Amino acid sequence: MDGYTPIIVLANTATLITGGLVLTLAYRAYRRTGSHPLRAVAIGFGLIVAGSILGGLAHLVWSEVTLGVAIQSTFTAAGFAALLHSLYVSTTHTTIIRGPAE
Repeated sequence: MDGYTPIIVLANTATLITGGLVLTLAYRAYRRTGSHPLRAVAIGFGLIVAGSILGGLAHLVWSEVTLGVAIQSTFTAAGFAALLHSLYVSTTHTTIIRGPAE
């Protein structure tokens, strides 16, 4: 272990918690609406969170900072690609939610 271990653990824990919450909300919204872009958002955040966990494990278990960075960077890039895809995928239906009549 080196001096950066507590920072890496703290950062990965924050990523796990916040990313996990966004992942959960996006997945719930996808299940409720059936929207494929929301599914892509859930997949994207799932990849980012998985990369954070796997990269942190590589650092903590095998003391391989370089391997951990490579794993985390690869998963982060794939996650952002899924998020980018979610912005361009077309939906088959549109749901309009209107407020109370004025």
